Amino acid sequence: MSIAGMVFDIQRYCVHDGPGIRTTVFLKGCNLRCFWCHNPESYRREPDLLHYPAKCIGCGKCAALCPNGCHGIDADGAHVIDRKKCTCCGLCAKRCYAGALAMSGKERTAEDVMKTVRADAAFYKNSGGGVTLSGGDPMMQPEFCLELLKAARVEGIHTALDTAANYDFCLLEPVLPYVSLLLVDCKCMDAALHKQGTGADNARILKNLRRLGQGSVPLWVRVPVVPGLNDTEENTLALRAFLADLPAVQKLELLPYHNLGASKHASLGLACAHADMKPPAKERVSELAALCAGAHYAVGA
Repeated sequence: MSIAGMVFDIQRYCVHDGPGIRTTVFLKGCNLRCFWCHNPESYRREPDLLHYPAKCIGCGKCAALCPNGCHGIDADGAHVIDRKKCTCCGLCAKRCYAGALAMSGKERTAEDVMKTVRADAAFYKNSGGGVTLSGGDPMMQPEFCLELLKAARVEGIHTALDTAANYDFCLLEPVLPYVSLLLVDCKCMDAALHKQGTGADNARILKNLRRLGQGSVPLWVRVPVVPGLNDTEENTLALRAFLADLPAVQKLELLPYHNLGASKHASLGLACAHADMKPPAKERVSELAALCAGAHYAVGA
C-alpha cells in the first residue's frame, strides 16, 4: 500500500532549490520555530485553516456550517475565528466562495505527487534539474520522504533534499542512497543565538552537517542571512572554519532574509515577530560572501 504524506504545496519551474529547473514539493512538519519563517503553515503535520479577512464578504456560511462554533462576527463587524475550538475539518473553507478561508495541507500518495513531478521530465533533462523535497522539513515525514525519493530515482530524476537536519542521524541514513544533492540549513554557529532564533540549539545540526560533509552525497549549505542573528563577520568566519574540513560541501548559499511570510502568520492567527524587520543590505551580504573567498566550495549571495 502506498504511503500517504501531508503536502501543502507543489511549485513547478523553480530555479532556486538546486540545479536546473525543478519541481519543489513542500511537506508539512517542522521541529524548529525560526522567528523569521516564511512558511509557518508548515509547522504542524496536520492541515491548517488560513483566514484572509480582506476577502470576506460576510455571507455567514462558515458560521452556519462549522460544527464547533468557531466562526463569528465581533463588535466591529469583523469575521473572527476561535482557533482553540477549530479542528481544521475544512468544511468552512469548502464553502467559502470568496476565498477568505482556505486549507493548507492535503494527504497525497507518492504516486499522486509523482504525476506532477514527471510532467516536467523534459525540463529536468534539458536543464539538469529535478525534484526537491522541502517544507517545513521533509524529514518530519521520513517514510513518505523515502518513498518519494525512491520513486524519483527509479525514473532517473535528480533528487534534492532540503532539510534543517535537526534530528538524529539514524532518521536520515535510510534516505541518503536516493538523494542526489543535500541542501542543509546552517542558521547560526552560536548555540545560544541559534536557540534564541529558532527555539533549539544547533548541536545536532552541526553534528549531522559534519558527518554529511564527510560523506559521498554532494552538499550545499544554506544560510538565511537574518539581521541581528547571523549577519556578522564572527558568524561567517566560524562557519568557514567549520566547513573547511568537509569535502562534500560544494556550495555555500547566503540567502537574504525577506518578510514575505508575514501575511501567512496573520492568516494562521499567529503573532509575527519579523513583520517590521528589514532585509539585509545587498552590500552586507556581499561582504559576508567575500569572507569565504578562496574556500574549496563556491559561494553564492
